[in-house]
Amino acid sequence: MNILSMQSWVSYGHVGNAAAVFPMQRLGAEVWAVNTVQFSNHTGYGAWRGMVLPPAHIRDLIDGMEARGVLPRCDALLSGYVGDPEVAEAVLDARARVLAANPAALYCADPVIGDEDTGIYVRPGVAEMMRDRVLPAADILTPNLFELRYLTGNPCGSLDDVKIAVAAIQARGPRRVLVTSLRTDATPADHIDMLAAEDDRFHLLRMPLLPLAVNGAGDAVAAIFLVHCLRSGSAPEALGAAGSAIFGILRRTAERGEREIALIAAQEELVSPSRLFVPVPV
Repeated sequence: MNILSMQSWVSYGHVGNAAAVFPMQRLGAEVWAVNTVQFSNHTGYGAWRGMVLPPAHIRDLIDGMEARGVLPRCDALLSGYVGDPEVAEAVLDARARVLAANPAALYCADPVIGDEDTGIYVRPGVAEMMRDRVLPAADILTPNLFELRYLTGNPCGSLDDVKIAVAAIQARGPRRVLVTSLRTDATPADHIDMLAAEDDRFHLLRMPLLPLAVNGAGDAVAAIFLVHCLRSGSAPEALGAAGSAIFGILRRTAERGEREIALIAAQEELVSPSRLFVPVPV
């Protein structure tokens, strides 16, 4: 399978394409990476160097791939952190060109907006762009709980609230939705959930909560989920595979006491997770 991945890049660490490209390649996908920003490290450190890449540069790269005649072979587009509303426009333009070349291609959008501990951390206009333009264009959407609340206006305090919010997203376009990190009043204090929706079916995956706080796990999960969706055509199956893989990677990260996810050291978890978690219908 061939996946066009358009998101951030960091020279040090694993977020954006630096968290997504390797897992997809390790799972057997050919990945065409287009970086939306080039930073020294992720912004969670509080200081970084680099730049948001100009939208014209990103469009130019798509022009070059289109000139090679490869877009008809693109099976999916994955997008994540865009850095600027105009970059998001460039991503949507790429989506239109991919679909014109291959109408069967999927668009998986990770609507990077913010998180529980930070609030909105993207530039002005990006969050609204994700809500108003990117969401309706996606076939698969992979928000975290904070982003789900923002996109729907639903407080999502209970599992039923979350399902209502996810259904509201589906009504606007995406057939499949993955909530990548979820805690409701039904989640035990020492666990964390993930929820996948496909059409009108919901499946929950519950995993032990690990003692760490890292960046990039959501980027990796979205990428792994997309590959397994392409491979199996089943959101529940993709949920089980993605959740099991990321748990193994994060457990290794916690054991090593590292701030960056141990993506390379724990790469076997991508293809053969040491612990398997099975989603249950809810």
